[in-house]
Amino acid sequence: MGHLSQIELLLPELRAYARSICGPAESAEDLVQDAIERALRHDTRPVRLEELRPWMFRVIRNLQYDELRKRRVRREYIAVQKRLMDESDGTGSEGRDVLIRLAFEKLPPEIREVLFLIDIMGFKYAEAAEVMNVPIGTIMSRVSRARKELLRRVNGDGQNEEQTKQTP
Repeated sequence: MGHLSQIELLLPELRAYARSICGPAESAEDLVQDAIERALRHDTRPVRLEELRPWMFRVIRNLQYDELRKRRVRREYIAVQKRLMDESDGTGSEGRDVLIRLAFEKLPPEIREVLFLIDIMGFKYAEAAEVMNVPIGTIMSRVSRARKELLRRVNGDGQNEEQTKQTP
Protein backbone atom coordinates (compact mmCIF):
# COMPACT_ATOMS: atom_id res chain seq x y z
CA MET A 1 0.00 0.00 0.00
CA GLY A 2 1.43 3.40 -1.01
CA HIS A 3 2.05 6.23 1.41
CA LEU A 4 -0.74 8.35 -0.03
CA SER A 5 -3.36 5.62 0.35
CA GLN A 6 -2.20 4.97 3.92
CA ILE A 7 -2.57 8.66 4.69
CA GLU A 8 -5.99 8.64 3.04
CA LEU A 9 -7.03 5.85 5.41
CA LEU A 10 -5.90 7.98 8.35
CA LEU A 11 -7.63 11.19 7.20
CA PRO A 12 -10.77 10.91 9.39
CA GLU A 13 -8.66 10.25 12.48
CA LEU A 14 -6.19 13.01 11.62
CA ARG A 15 -9.00 15.52 11.12
CA ALA A 16 -10.67 14.52 14.39
CA TYR A 17 -7.40 14.86 16.28
CA ALA A 18 -6.64 18.23 14.69
CA ARG A 19 -10.11 19.53 15.59
CA SER A 20 -9.66 18.34 19.16
CA ILE A 21 -6.43 20.30 19.64
CA CYS A 22 -7.00 23.46 17.63
CA GLY A 23 -10.69 24.36 17.55
CA PRO A 24 -12.16 25.87 14.39
CA ALA A 25 -12.71 23.43 11.51
CA GLU A 26 -10.80 25.62 9.03
CA SER A 27 -7.73 25.70 11.28
CA ALA A 28 -7.95 21.95 11.80
CA GLU A 29 -8.16 21.31 8.06
CA ASP A 30 -5.15 23.57 7.45
CA LEU A 31 -3.25 21.72 10.15
CA VAL A 32 -4.03 18.33 8.56
CA GLN A 33 -3.02 19.60 5.13
CA ASP A 34 0.27 20.95 6.51
CA ALA A 35 0.94 17.63 8.23
CA ILE A 36 0.25 15.65 5.04
CA GLU A 37 2.48 17.96 3.04
CA ARG A 38 5.25 17.51 5.59
CA ALA A 39 4.79 13.72 5.55
CA LEU A 40 4.95 13.53 1.76
CA ARG A 41 8.16 15.60 1.70
CA HIS A 42 9.79 13.57 4.49
CA ASP A 43 11.95 10.78 3.06
CA THR A 44 12.18 8.76 6.26
CA ARG A 45 8.51 8.63 7.20
CA PRO A 46 7.31 5.27 8.55
CA VAL A 47 6.22 2.72 5.98
CA ARG A 48 3.90 0.53 8.04
CA LEU A 49 0.45 1.92 8.91
CA GLU A 50 0.92 1.03 12.60
CA GLU A 51 3.99 3.29 12.72
CA LEU A 52 2.68 5.97 10.36
CA ARG A 53 -0.44 6.62 12.44
CA PRO A 54 1.31 7.82 15.66
CA TRP A 55 3.96 9.57 13.56
CA MET A 56 1.29 11.62 11.75
CA PHE A 57 -0.37 12.47 15.07
CA ARG A 58 3.00 13.73 16.37
CA VAL A 59 3.46 15.83 13.23
CA ILE A 60 0.03 17.43 13.75
CA ARG A 61 0.77 18.02 17.42
CA ASN A 62 4.17 19.58 16.71
CA LEU A 63 2.77 21.83 13.98
CA GLN A 64 0.03 23.03 16.34
CA TYR A 65 2.52 23.77 19.13
CA ASP A 66 4.74 25.63 16.67
CA GLU A 67 1.76 27.77 15.63
CA LEU A 68 0.79 28.47 19.24
CA ARG A 69 4.38 29.46 20.04
CA LYS A 70 4.44 31.85 17.06
CA ARG A 71 1.17 33.42 18.18
CA ARG A 72 2.48 33.83 21.73
CA VAL A 73 5.67 35.45 20.48
CA ARG A 74 3.64 37.86 18.32
CA ARG A 75 1.37 38.74 21.27
CA GLU A 76 4.35 39.32 23.54
CA TYR A 77 6.06 41.44 20.91
CA ILE A 78 2.94 43.54 20.39
CA ALA A 79 2.52 43.96 24.16
CA VAL A 80 6.15 45.05 24.56
CA GLN A 81 5.87 47.46 21.64
CA LYS A 82 2.65 48.92 23.07
CA ARG A 83 4.28 49.37 26.47
CA LEU A 84 7.33 51.01 24.90
CA MET A 85 5.13 53.34 22.89
CA ASP A 86 3.11 54.28 25.96
CA GLU A 87 6.32 55.00 27.88
CA SER A 88 7.87 56.93 25.01
CA ASP A 89 8.53 60.63 24.80
CA GLY A 90 4.90 61.71 24.97
CA THR A 91 4.00 60.96 21.38
CA GLY A 92 0.61 59.27 21.40
CA SER A 93 0.63 55.55 20.69
CA GLU A 94 -1.16 56.09 17.38
CA GLY A 95 1.41 58.68 16.32
CA ARG A 96 4.31 56.49 17.41
CA ASP A 97 2.80 53.55 15.54
CA VAL A 98 2.60 55.62 12.37
CA LEU A 99 6.22 56.74 12.82
CA ILE A 100 7.39 53.15 13.22
CA ARG A 101 5.42 51.98 10.20
CA LEU A 102 6.74 54.80 8.04
CA ALA A 103 10.30 54.20 9.19
CA PHE A 104 9.88 50.46 8.57
CA GLU A 105 8.62 51.08 5.02
CA LYS A 106 11.64 53.29 4.25
CA LEU A 107 14.14 50.62 5.30
CA PRO A 108 16.00 48.82 2.52
CA PRO A 109 14.25 45.55 1.52
CA GLU A 110 16.90 43.25 3.03
CA ILE A 111 16.55 44.99 6.41
CA ARG A 112 12.74 44.94 6.25
CA GLU A 113 12.77 41.24 5.41
CA VAL A 114 14.74 40.12 8.45
CA LEU A 115 12.75 42.39 10.81
CA PHE A 116 9.49 41.11 9.35
CA LEU A 117 10.45 37.46 9.79
CA ILE A 118 11.86 37.78 13.31
CA ASP A 119 9.99 40.62 14.99
CA ILE A 120 6.63 40.55 13.24
CA MET A 121 6.11 36.93 12.25
CA GLY A 122 7.89 35.54 15.29
CA PHE A 123 10.22 33.21 13.41
CA LYS A 124 13.14 31.78 15.32
CA TYR A 125 16.57 32.74 14.04
CA ALA A 126 17.05 29.24 12.58
CA GLU A 127 13.72 29.44 10.73
CA ALA A 128 14.57 32.85 9.29
CA ALA A 129 18.01 31.59 8.29
CA GLU A 130 16.35 28.73 6.43
CA VAL A 131 13.90 31.07 4.68
CA MET A 132 16.63 33.51 3.67
CA ASN A 133 19.15 30.74 2.93
CA VAL A 134 21.91 32.29 5.05
CA PRO A 135 23.77 31.15 8.20
CA ILE A 136 22.09 31.77 11.54
CA GLY A 137 24.91 34.11 12.58
CA THR A 138 24.15 36.29 9.57
CA ILE A 139 20.51 36.51 10.69
CA MET A 140 21.56 37.51 14.20
CA SER A 141 23.81 40.31 12.99
CA ARG A 142 21.26 41.51 10.43
CA VAL A 143 18.53 41.65 13.08
CA SER A 144 20.76 43.65 15.39
CA ARG A 145 21.71 46.13 12.67
CA ALA A 146 18.12 46.33 11.42
CA ARG A 147 16.71 47.10 14.87
CA LYS A 148 19.33 49.82 15.41
CA GLU A 149 18.56 51.34 12.01
CA LEU A 150 14.81 51.31 12.64
CA LEU A 151 15.29 52.92 16.06
CA ARG A 152 17.60 55.53 14.56
CA ARG A 153 14.99 56.40 11.93
CA VAL A 154 12.11 56.49 14.44
CA ASN A 155 14.07 58.82 16.70
CA GLY A 156 14.57 61.19 13.80
CA ASP A 157 18.29 60.63 13.29
CA GLY A 158 17.62 59.50 9.71
CA GLN A 159 16.36 62.93 8.61
CA ASN A 160 19.64 64.66 9.46
CA GLU A 161 21.64 62.06 7.55
CA GLU A 162 19.41 62.41 4.46
CA GLN A 163 19.79 66.19 4.55
CA THR A 164 23.57 65.82 4.90
CA LYS A 165 23.69 63.61 1.83
CA GLN A 166 21.77 66.18 -0.21
CA THR A 167 24.06 69.10 0.71
CA PRO A 168 27.32 69.28 -1.23
